[in-house]
Amino acid sequence: MTTSAISVQLYTVREAIAEDLLGSLRRLADAGFDRVEPFAFTRFDGLGDALTSTGLGAPTTHQGFIADGSIAEVAAAAASLGITTVIDPFVAPEKWQSADDIADTARRLNEAAVIAAEHGITVGYHNHAHEIESTIDGVTALEHFASLLDPAVVLEVDTYWVAVGGADPVELLGRLGDRVVAIHVKDGPATAETKDQVAVGQGSLNIPAILAAAPNALRVIELDDSRGDRFEAVIASLGYLRSLESEVSA
Repeated sequence: MTTSAISVQLYTVREAIAEDLLGSLRRLADAGFDRVEPFAFTRFDGLGDALTSTGLGAPTTHQGFIADGSIAEVAAAAASLGITTVIDPFVAPEKWQSADDIADTARRLNEAAVIAAEHGITVGYHNHAHEIESTIDGVTALEHFASLLDPAVVLEVDTYWVAVGGADPVELLGRLGDRVVAIHVKDGPATAETKDQVAVGQGSLNIPAILAAAPNALRVIELDDSRGDRFEAVIASLGYLRSLESEVSA
C-alpha cells in the first residue's frame, strides 16, 4: 500500500458544521486533517473563508447537478473555492434498473464534463448500494455505467456501500482501475443500517486490502451515521489510517 492523501466527508459531522462551521473545521485541522470534502457546498455561507482560515483544502466536493443541469453554476462556484472535482452523490435507484436509463445518466454526466471543463473542473459520480445490487448484462450497473463514461469523467467509489450491495470492494476497485480517483473509506458490519457504522478499523471490512486496491485514490473518511460520536470516530479513523502508513514505511 502506498501513502495517499486523506480527507473527510463533512456530512459525517453535519450537525457540528451547521452549528459552528469555522470551529468544526478548526477542530478537524487540529486533529491532523489537511483536506475535507464538503457536501451541498453552495449552501454553506462562509465556506471559502473558513477553509482559508483553517488552512484546509477541498479538492473534492459532493453536489448534485445531473438531475437539474446546474453544472455551469456549480462548476463556477467550485472554481472560486479552489475545488477541482465535483462529484454528484446520488441518482435514484429506479434510474439504475435498465440499460437505457443508465445510458441517459451517463450522457448527462458526459455533457456536464464538457461544461465543467470550461471552468477547470472535473466531474464524477459517487455510488451507493443500489448501483451494485442492479446488474446489466452480467455486471454491476455501476460498471456498465463506467463503460459509457467519457474518459474525463471520474468515479468516487464508496467501498462500504459496495459491500452492502453484495460485491467485493477490492475486486470492484481492481476492475474499475484508474477511473477511481477517490474512495469513501468507512467501516462496520456492511449492513444497510447506517447507525451500524463505526470508526475505520473497528468494523468488518478489510481496510488494508481496500486501500491497496486503489493506491493512488484520495481516501475520504465518512460515516453516514453511528451509534457513537461521529466526530470522535473520524479522528480515530484518521489515526488508524496513519498507523497503516507507518507500518508500511517501517
